[in-house]
Amino acid sequence: MSSQVITLLQTLIQNACVNDGTRDSGQEHRSVETLLEYFGVAGEIFEPAPGRQSLIYRIGGTDSDAPSLALVPHLDVVPVEPSGWSQDPFGGAIIDGFVYGRGAIDMLNVTAAMSVAVRPYLTGETQPRGDLLFVAVADEEGGGRYGASPLVEERWDLVRADYLLTEVAYPPPSSAAEPLVPVAIGEKGAFWSTLTATGTPGHGSAPYQSDNALRKMVEALHGLFESDTPVSISPEWANFLSALALEDDLKEALTDPDRVDEAIDRLAVTDPLFARYVHAVTHLTVSPNMLDAGMKANIIADGAKASVDIRALPGMDRDFVDSYLLKAMGSARDDIEIAPQMDKESTISPIGNPLWDAIASSVEELEGHRNLLPTLMNVGTDARFWRPKGTIAYGVGLFDDRMTFSEMLALFHGHDERVTVKSVERTTALYERVLHHFFNP
Repeated sequence: MSSQVITLLQTLIQNACVNDGTRDSGQEHRSVETLLEYFGVAGEIFEPAPGRQSLIYRIGGTDSDAPSLALVPHLDVVPVEPSGWSQDPFGGAIIDGFVYGRGAIDMLNVTAAMSVAVRPYLTGETQPRGDLLFVAVADEEGGGRYGASPLVEERWDLVRADYLLTEVAYPPPSSAAEPLVPVAIGEKGAFWSTLTATGTPGHGSAPYQSDNALRKMVEALHGLFESDTPVSISPEWANFLSALALEDDLKEALTDPDRVDEAIDRLAVTDPLFARYVHAVTHLTVSPNMLDAGMKANIIADGAKASVDIRALPGMDRDFVDSYLLKAMGSARDDIEIAPQMDKESTISPIGNPLWDAIASSVEELEGHRNLLPTLMNVGTDARFWRPKGTIAYGVGLFDDRMTFSEMLALFHGHDERVTVKSVERTTALYERVLHHFFNP
């Protein structure tokens, strides 16, 4: 198993299915070909745009009344700036027990582990009690427009499932009071937005009282960068916090909307990466990340456009988000149009069900305890397309001591993304046992 899963991970990294958000990027067909060769079994290919392939298998169970389970990894990865890396980002090199490469933890490690775990069911070596699905999708990093979204809406007959496993697999927090395994049970909503400003072109040598669209946009973005965002203390966050070995006063502050910002600043002194996560799961987050304006350096900008990544907690909808944006932009709001790029509210799955029990039993076999920590994700996953249809969805994995919660947060979409070989092996073993326990309760 070990050499299989690591070799598969390296190949998936080397396929370089880089998704920059455009229709022609991704080219996930490369990794579909890799999986078809690995499985040696034909599957159904869903291709809503050239090269944007997803690979689907539905293995019929022996009991039509038994619950179904889907494994849903994605095949694409985000772009990379090679100059910031110490290794080839698409080389898949193994150095000091780490596999380096874009996608190593987001989420090709899980894709490889799930593939190895499901292969015996595909080849007929073993048979599930209920239907088992393997759905390796395209375009997760682009919002699922060429992957999970049309697949769920157009082929629900093929991908319908009672339960689902996908990302994110988190290591335990270093401040955990006892051994535990985080299980991602839900995620913030994604309300990506495009801001647009218009102006009047003119010669850049005479800017006095000009109608410059870029100035309007900069003023609006300044408001977004500098304004405090709304706080929401969810039950999921309070439960997560209760499992951490922190000072009582700090814990109290981290659940107090009036004190949480000060408490996060205290956390940031010793663990800035964890503080960033805490801020994300207690606040509406607004991150302007792209800006485009004008036609030429000596022409006053007649148009400006900004793309903003907005993540909302449970109970925050598009009206809530837009109301905040208008307030934060101040007087500049009169010159800005807001257009949704993505509107997905927060989704959360309940615990205490056959999949939850299967995970707990598997963790007990491998780790010697059943301590599962329900965790709210600050990132989005393809689970958001299944949950509204009633599917219970989680993300889980196992890591060795060299992978920490805070470090993993830094490596997501970062330089020198990497995962330990042992972590991939342990996650594979976990999925193998979860499948066994789920279909043999």
